[in-house]
Amino acid sequence: MRVVSWNIHWGCGKDSRIRIHAIIDVLRKLNPDVICLQEVASNHPELEGSASANQFRQLSGAFGGYHAVIEPTSEIYQNNLPRQFGNLLLSKYRMTQVHRHMLPWPPDPDSPAGMPRGLIETVLEAPGGKLRILTTHLEYYSTLQRMAQIQYLRYQHWEACERAVIFQPDPSLDAPFQLGYRPGSAIYCGDFNMLPGSAEYQALLAPGEGATLPLVDAWGLKNEQKHAPTAGLHGFAWPDKPDTYDYFFVTDDLAPRVTSVDVLSETAASDHQPILLELA
Repeated sequence: MRVVSWNIHWGCGKDSRIRIHAIIDVLRKLNPDVICLQEVASNHPELEGSASANQFRQLSGAFGGYHAVIEPTSEIYQNNLPRQFGNLLLSKYRMTQVHRHMLPWPPDPDSPAGMPRGLIETVLEAPGGKLRILTTHLEYYSTLQRMAQIQYLRYQHWEACERAVIFQPDPSLDAPFQLGYRPGSAIYCGDFNMLPGSAEYQALLAPGEGATLPLVDAWGLKNEQKHAPTAGLHGFAWPDKPDTYDYFFVTDDLAPRVTSVDVLSETAASDHQPILLELA
């Protein structure tokens, strides 16, 4: 099982030109089973390179054998036309549930910039049984907001694990209640906008309570060296130096199945690099 996560920077490469086909080419070569993308845009001509096309539609259409879940977390209307920006998940595997979570966005007087953030949660019929795959893009400017979002991820994970323990199917209920089993086993990925060892990083991985399956950083399971940089390569102006912002976190029951975690550093199609997780 191969899962790729990538902040695609609305397809804007080092030359400030938008080339969604370059993003598609990289993804096709990787041939993942699940694709998790952040910073997908639609009808945003003011963005660098002019992201006026509907990239959610372009990317979904390019991978016709996949099921698509779109989550425009920012949706601004101008002349009754939506300008959308957010996350996209594509899966070869059958989906049994989809949940779109809006993350907390508490007012921060020290950081008035920012935008709504979200989390896509899917339950997939994957090899080895059902599991959840979730992708997100946390706030960059505000530590206060980012920490609130981390705490929500922790709560959401606890809730899923507890519901998995008490789940009992009840065919007598009406159809909307028939969601089926939502497992605790999960893969969380995306652009977390936090550095390894930061307070937010430590908070996410702090021990849980009750039936919660602990989350572990998948990088450390197969790599002895420190985290490879996932942004700032190829001469992009941001960040000040190459560093790690993108991660895979897995529940500890999945840890023995992790065979590799890699950062694909070659492409300059985005200011972030795609990261790839493989499970046996």
